[in-house]
Amino acid sequence: MYGMLLESVQHFVQIYPDSLMPDLAAALSAITGRSNEYFMIFFGRCFVRFFSNFGYDKMIKATGRYFCDFLQSVDNIHLQMRFTYPKMKSPSMQLTEVDENGAVLVYRSTRTGFSKYFKGQLMEIADALYGLKVKITIIDRQNDTDGGTAGPITMQGGLKTVIVRYRLDFDNTEYMAEKVNRKVHKSQKKLGPVDGSVLLEMFPFGIIIDESMQITGAGEKMVEAWGLEHVTSTGQSTILYSTVTDHFRLRRPKGIPFTWQNILHFHTVLFELELIRPSNAGDKEEDAKEEPHGVNLNAVAVPAERRESQGAMKNILLKGQMRYITEINSVIFLCSPIINNLDELHNMGLFLNDLNAHGLSREMVMAGWQHFSKLEYTFEREEQRSDELETSLHLADSWKRQGDDLLYSMIPKPVAERLRAGQNPLSTCQTFEQVTVVFGELHDESHYSSDIKDAMSAVATLNTCFSAFDELVHTPMVYKVETVGQVYMVVSGAPDMNPLHVQHAADFALSMVAKIKELSLPGVSVKIGLHTGPVVAGIVGLKVPRYCLFGDTVNIASRMESSGEPNKVQITEYIAQKLRKLGYICESRGLVQVKGKGEMRTFWLEKGPKK
Repeated sequence: MYGMLLESVQHFVQIYPDSLMPDLAAALSAITGRSNEYFMIFFGRCFVRFFSNFGYDKMIKATGRYFCDFLQSVDNIHLQMRFTYPKMKSPSMQLTEVDENGAVLVYRSTRTGFSKYFKGQLMEIADALYGLKVKITIIDRQNDTDGGTAGPITMQGGLKTVIVRYRLDFDNTEYMAEKVNRKVHKSQKKLGPVDGSVLLEMFPFGIIIDESMQITGAGEKMVEAWGLEHVTSTGQSTILYSTVTDHFRLRRPKGIPFTWQNILHFHTVLFELELIRPSNAGDKEEDAKEEPHGVNLNAVAVPAERRESQGAMKNILLKGQMRYITEINSVIFLCSPIINNLDELHNMGLFLNDLNAHGLSREMVMAGWQHFSKLEYTFEREEQRSDELETSLHLADSWKRQGDDLLYSMIPKPVAERLRAGQNPLSTCQTFEQVTVVFGELHDESHYSSDIKDAMSAVATLNTCFSAFDELVHTPMVYKVETVGQVYMVVSGAPDMNPLHVQHAADFALSMVAKIKELSLPGVSVKIGLHTGPVVAGIVGLKVPRYCLFGDTVNIASRMESSGEPNKVQITEYIAQKLRKLGYICESRGLVQVKGKGEMRTFWLEKGPKK
């Protein structure tokens, strides 16, 4: 009973692949005749109804009064949900145009095939939560393929970003009217111009960035955090009028390059930047690994233990909003540092009075509250270490497979497994009643000189021929025993029993001759000899163990090769009788003087049976 319960629990939670949704849509489309787009939109609508049962509809309603408010806040919602669902690969979206008749939305994702699914989600959210009927059309799209889930691959091996521009047609008059009212409201008219320095006083860690991505202004605390000792001869901090990407690493939003255009596009999204201290500047090169879509995988501070050992201060993580200032054509980053407790404050070289007087920064440090971003920051570091460990395990597995392949090239797999199990090498010895042994010796008439160049050329020729023979070896039909000098030895019938060992060995011998002729190497030929009989096989040696064959059968097969002729296969009478019954053509050579055996009747194996 308990076993059944455990089994049911095991299969209760299941993560389905991304490809399941497009596959279901394609299957339903094939059965019903309706379009694939119809079902993907339907699935998107169903998902909104599904998550509404868990209260996520309240989160969406809380983002703003109007549908456009929600569209501008989607990336922030994904940012908050990233900690709850750490493996979520959320898309990114931003409004590029807004008018009374709707808006233009740009959707970015690393997954392809979900642009129609996203349409269904937008239509259901607008209808169910905002009471709007939305007509959605795709203006243009890049790298998006219907029915797939993995986007196209870049030349560097990463995934290309899917970019889709949608036109959303709906009644947007209320939102536009409120937007106009905000601008002409009396309270707004009374406000006079404000100097940029005032904003930097309110946000002492803020920076001003111009269109060329140069830092044209920085708050007092930002300059101090950078280092008062890093100044020019005129007393100006070196952080000013330098490129922002030289000193800051973009952590949020993820998946985009840190460019001027992206700052303007994502101005409604919270930004997180990491200030790279001059003492830690070398870490930026270390961490320059990139994700497929351009963001740093290691966009986190270097571990505290390593910095402390170097006497360097921790990098500072800053969170805030990018605000565009029309008058100076620049963006100001209104931010504050993310700090958990007093220890972290000290490690960053900061003090409580450095933090903003407004907000809860000082209270959070004193109370030791855990910032969401800081928790996520820590999580990402652990996730990165986990990925590194997984990569190491994959490498170890790959090396093990390579080691196994090397071992199995020297020792048959069944024998190797017995040795791994701890058996004595002598116990692996085995007697085979009948096997067929094949010897082939290469002859290269063009390389008989002792010159080094000729020797190197001879080695290259041997390698070419033996590699070609290796391609012909198919276990369990034949097994390559060894190569010694110019001799190539195989056996059929061992270590795996094979009742068809005679014909398999004969076919292999004929293939060797055909391969040599096919290679057309000048002056290169092969002499081949075969014999069938009993052998003893086993492992010899401890340091470099080899699988060897012993017995008179091996000697006779070797004599058949040595007494043979170039590009011919010499076989014994017993083999000839067997092969003739199977349709092979064998011609008698007559009596041949064989060392240690006297005269033996041998035959030439001409060709195999007709197919």
